[in-house]
Amino acid sequence: MKRRALLSILGAGGLTTWAGTHYAFVHGLWNPCLDDSMPAHLADHELVQAAWNDIDPTQVWDCHTHIAGTGDGGSGIVVNPDMYELSHPIAYLKRKFYLNAGCVDENGQVDRGFIDRVLYLHADLQPGTKLVLLALDYYHNDNGQIVKENSFFYVPNSYTQSLAQRYPDTFEWIASIHPYREDALDELIKVHAQGARAVKWLPPAQGIDPSSPRCDAFYERMAALGLPLLTHTGSEHAVSVPGGHEYGNPLLLRPAMDHGVRVIAAHSASIGENVDIDQGENGLLVRSFDLFARLMSDKNYQSLLFGEISALMQRNRHPDVVRALLEKQDWHDRLLNGSDYPLPAVLAIFSIQKFVRAGLLAENATEPLIELHQYNPLLFDFVLKRTVSADGNKFLPSVFHTRRILSTVA
Repeated sequence: MKRRALLSILGAGGLTTWAGTHYAFVHGLWNPCLDDSMPAHLADHELVQAAWNDIDPTQVWDCHTHIAGTGDGGSGIVVNPDMYELSHPIAYLKRKFYLNAGCVDENGQVDRGFIDRVLYLHADLQPGTKLVLLALDYYHNDNGQIVKENSFFYVPNSYTQSLAQRYPDTFEWIASIHPYREDALDELIKVHAQGARAVKWLPPAQGIDPSSPRCDAFYERMAALGLPLLTHTGSEHAVSVPGGHEYGNPLLLRPAMDHGVRVIAAHSASIGENVDIDQGENGLLVRSFDLFARLMSDKNYQSLLFGEISALMQRNRHPDVVRALLEKQDWHDRLLNGSDYPLPAVLAIFSIQKFVRAGLLAENATEPLIELHQYNPLLFDFVLKRTVSADGNKFLPSVFHTRRILSTVA
């Protein structure tokens, strides 16, 4: 796409709708996809070295790593046709940014190129760390039927599992199963036997109401198998939401936990508003994060509810939410880190200066972090989270030792 056409879309609100306003693009607009070795002054920088202090790399599993492609390599990945049409400019632009984030050439081997880039970035992490790859099931209607036109993206369980099997020192995997499917329970048993570490839902994009009685049997089987549920909470902006943002309401997750399922609330509901259904159907709109905090404070769910901090550092998240999570040190044993890759490689949706202005990051950290972002967005995401602080409070090492939750499947 020509720069003038791209800026026209940006000006029309395409990217600002997706990821916030007031862009200065200090980090750059496009990922430069550098394939040079990281320079020694950066690899050895005190910020990078300090980020690994008190961290056991063998316990670091990035629990939110998306795998993408076009299906050109036999992966079975399916991309919504709208993403190829200029008549759907926001979807079209997102596809361009995701491809650039993955450093793949649409005229080349996209599936293979995406994997190669992930492997390349992972090599800069400490030996022993792993990335947990996410499958993504189709949108299904209330009758449990696939609705492909409502599905932004589809990543099969079989493909994600095959990558973890092929690269066991680099990847683990999480399955995605729509609970309304007729074969949902059979598929759940199958993926458990194949080594899936959890089940991933994106309710607003998949048409899943987590509070629906349709999910009860699924929850019962998940609890029996010991499989956690990693599910999106808060508003969703990375993909389309035909199911409605209301399905990201954290309060809808109570039935899962009441059945004994360990729930990982992706993004800790760090963006958006939802109806406070504790006050009835006509309850007031409340910050999604405040509803998440209500659940985290509920003693009934202290061993069942976990927050996840992927996407927390993007510029459409308010620094006050980051500050609150940093200061909630008693929550840190229940917080899990994920990168939401490839989104850390969409450079335009980050702003280091936002954290400097909020007093969460020292000014002298700006230059090395921006340079690190250019070379390795995956490492950048980790180092940034390990560097931000609020009145001396940082994310404790336990937040990054996610293996403790994902490796305890029955």
